[in-house]
Amino acid sequence: MLPELENCILDHIAIAVENIEDSVETFSKLGLKFDSKREIVESQKVKTAFCPIDENAKIELLEPTSEDSTIAKFIAKKGAGLHHLCFTVKDVTKKQAELESSGIKFIYEKPFHGAHNCLVNFIHPKSMNGILIELSQTTKGL
Repeated sequence: MLPELENCILDHIAIAVENIEDSVETFSKLGLKFDSKREIVESQKVKTAFCPIDENAKIELLEPTSEDSTIAKFIAKKGAGLHHLCFTVKDVTKKQAELESSGIKFIYEKPFHGAHNCLVNFIHPKSMNGILIELSQTTKGL
């Protein structure tokens, strides 16, 4: 049995896009309001834009900044669209160890800093019914 993801809160739904500004304009037609700030995450070679959905969850748009980025490869293979779900946990390193002890596979050996300087790691889609899951540790309390 898998350890429970206690205090696991949906943080964001990530969408791979070819052009972040065009996508912001499109999603804004739904009444969504994206933050005007864009963040480049060098380690993942992406530009991000965030839109709050409620007090916890956001939509994150991901535009590749390099043709060899994971997001560029994703778009080339599958087209723009849903990329991953992200859940906030209290301690990503501890949660990774718990999940790995249950047979869950992670993409990276150790967590690293992602957008908003959060400590993150990704669960391999083969361990999660084909869905890429990101675990994120934030300084906000759960």
